[in-house]
Amino acid sequence: MRDSFHSRCRRGAGVAALSLTVGLGGAALPALTLSAEPPPLELDVPYVPTRTEVVTRMLEMAQVGQSDFLVDLGSGDGRIPVAAVRDFGAQGAFGVDINPERVDEAQANARQAGVSDRVDFKVQDLFVTDLSQATVLSMYLLPNVNLKLRPAILDLAPGTRVVSHDFSMGDWETDDFDQVGKSRVYLWIVPAKVDGAWQVTGPDGEFALDLKQAFQKVEGQADGQAAVSGALRGPDIRFDVDHGSGTQRYVGRVQGDTMVAVAAPGAVQGWRAMRR
Repeated sequence: MRDSFHSRCRRGAGVAALSLTVGLGGAALPALTLSAEPPPLELDVPYVPTRTEVVTRMLEMAQVGQSDFLVDLGSGDGRIPVAAVRDFGAQGAFGVDINPERVDEAQANARQAGVSDRVDFKVQDLFVTDLSQATVLSMYLLPNVNLKLRPAILDLAPGTRVVSHDFSMGDWETDDFDQVGKSRVYLWIVPAKVDGAWQVTGPDGEFALDLKQAFQKVEGQADGQAAVSGALRGPDIRFDVDHGSGTQRYVGRVQGDTMVAVAAPGAVQGWRAMRR
C-alpha cells in the first residue's frame, strides 16, 4: 500500500490437475494434462515503503505518546507500528496487511526491534478491520481507498488522530498538513458529532441552538435568528453567536449529548448545553 499493501484474491475455483486420454478409432492419443495455477492477486494499492523521515513526521504530527494505541492499515513491513512503540513510546500497535509475506516480514522486524510484545500484525482485509481500539490511525493508501474508509473513521471516538501519507480524504479538510521532501502528510482529528438541536443554559439565560455539521465545521442559528459559526477539534468545540449588536464566543467540550464550558479568554463562562 505504499507503506502498505492491500490485495484481494479473485474468487473462483482453481483447476485441479487433470489427465485425459482420448481414444480415436481405437488408438490412444497422448495424455493431456491441465495444471492448476493459483488465482492471481488483484492489488488495490502497490507496495511502496514509506521513507523513515516521513514515518517520523507522521508520528510527530499525530503526537503519538505513551497513552496511545496505533492501528496501521496496510502495514507492509511494519515500520510505522514498530516506530510508534520503539521511538515514540506508544503502549501498543497493530498492523494489518493482506499479504502474508509482508506480515511475516513485519513480525520479524518487530522482533528485531525488541517490541514484539507490544506490536502485533495480522493477515487481514483492512476494510473488515476493527478500528475501535485505535487512538491513532495511520495509512498510506490511495484516495479512493481513503474515501471508502472515511465513514468508519468518522465513527471512531472523537479525538482519534488519523494520519495519511500522500493522499487526502476528499472534502474532509485536514486539521494539519506538512510537506516532507516530495511527500505530503495529512492529519485529521475525528470530530464529535454535534449536528442537531441543543438547549444552551448560560449566565444570561437560555437559548435554543440548532447546528449543521460538515466534518469539523459547524454553522447554524441561536433562537432561530442569530447566526452561529464555529469548529470542532476532536471533542473540543468553539462557536460564535452573532446577535447583530455583538458576538459572543462559546468554548467547550462535547461529552456525548452534553457540552460543557471550558475556560478561555474572552469566552462566555459557566455555560452548558444538552441535546434536545
